[in-house]
Formats: sequence, structure tokens, C-alpha cells
Amino acid sequence: MVNEEQTSMWNGPAGQAWVDAQETLDRLFTPFEALLVAEVAATGARRVLDVGCGTGSTTLAAARKTGTDGHATGVDLSEPMLALARHRAAREQLRAEFIVGDAQTHAFEPAYFDLVISRFGVMFFENPIQAFANLRRATRAGGQMRCIAFRSAAENPFMTTAERAAVPLLPDLPARRPDAPGQFAFADPQRVQAILEDSGWSDIHIEPIDLTCAMPEAALDQYLARLGPVGQALRGADEATRTRVVEVVRAAFEPYVAAGEASFSAACWMMAARA
Repeated sequence: MVNEEQTSMWNGPAGQAWVDAQETLDRLFTPFEALLVAEVAATGARRVLDVGCGTGSTTLAAARKTGTDGHATGVDLSEPMLALARHRAAREQLRAEFIVGDAQTHAFEPAYFDLVISRFGVMFFENPIQAFANLRRATRAGGQMRCIAFRSAAENPFMTTAERAAVPLLPDLPARRPDAPGQFAFADPQRVQAILEDSGWSDIHIEPIDLTCAMPEAALDQYLARLGPVGQALRGADEATRTRVVEVVRAAFEPYVAAGEASFSAACWMMAARA
């Protein structure tokens, strides 16, 4: 596996945290799922590949849209997340399958998919040119790609509030590495354009999108304590440190809380291209 660091992370506590928070995260990112499902309809795709599908919400939504004569495939590194995705597909009896694999290197059937989609799954590639070239080979001539990725950390302050608030209590919290695999790896649109060109895609369009996301206020503590860099750091912390960090970080999110919800504007790119 080329992407060993990400494989280890998403098959460990990070992956399990996403499983446990599945309902909260699906609700949080519903606006982006809706955009991608609209692209499934607009392109008339019958065979859809969802990259970095996690617990399967976007894959399942694509399967519902393609109907009984279509098919949706999700690919992800995480065994625990895909186990939940398969359970959800079986419960709804949807035409969806899930592959445990690295989209950078997995041997997809060549020229098979009509549409490649991703909701925040493509920023974690260790070698993005290799990955997008592999996805290009899996897409039929004339097929399309629609991927959503975050813009910069500066444009997404909600996503870094926890680590900024926690730094005095967690001095060893690792700093974000620009262009490294992670949440803001695709912040620079010129870099993204070059990656897609170098991997063989055509008709590339990278457009900014800003959508409001929300979660119940009651879910905020779990979100802060288990997800992201702070959640990862707290896995090895003693109970007193954990309690104090969550208390301090929770207070930092007060500007985002109103009427029983925590909400924020997510600044992202919609990346479109043709095979």
C-alpha cells in the first residue's frame, strides 16, 4: 500500500470515531452530498465511483439516484467504515458495493465508470497525480469527475478552532503541513489544476462553493473530543487533561452555536473534469 500512514489511521481509532459519529457527520455534510447527487442526475451517470466514501452516505445517495438499472461503488481505506456502509446498503437493498482499497493503486476495471465523485475524500492521497491517473483509467472516454475539497484553513476557521484553542494545553499538537495529505491539501487551486492536468484529465473547472453546515449542539462535545487533530491527541491523554481540553475547546465554539445548533460556512472547491 502506497498510503500506509492514512491506511493505519483510518483503520484505527480515527476510523472508529467516524463510525460512531456517522449520523452527525452525514447531517453535517448533507449540502455537499446533495450537490454530488445533482451531478449524478445531470450527467445521466449509471455507473458511479465514490472515492473516500467512508461510511457510505454519498455512495448510497448515488445508488438511489441511479436506480435499479444503475450501480454505485464506494472505495475507501477503512475497514470499519466500510463495514457500516455495507450494512446500510443491505438494509436499503440498494445496488451499491464497497471496496476496501487505495484509490491510488486499486485495479479498477478500465474505462468502466461514467462518473467519479468524492465528498472530501481526495485530499488524503499521498501521491495525488498517481491517484487521479488511476481514476482516469477507470473512467470511460467522455466520463466525468466531480470532487469536493476544502479550500484553505484561513477560509475555514471552524475546522481549526479546536486545535487553536487546545494548543496551550496540548503543546505537542502537530502543526498542519501545507500540501501534505489532509483536510487542506487542495487549498491552492493552481496546484489542483496542475495535478488534474498531469494525471490526464481534460475540461478542468475548479469553482469555489460556500455552503452552510450544521450539527446539533448536543453532538458538539463528541465531535471535539474524538475527531480531528485534537481528538487524535486526546486518545493518549489522561482523564483530567481530556476533561480540561474539551472544556476549553468547547468554549471556543460558542460563536458558532445558536438555537440548539452549531453551524458554520464551509469554503470548498468543486472540481470538475472530463476523461
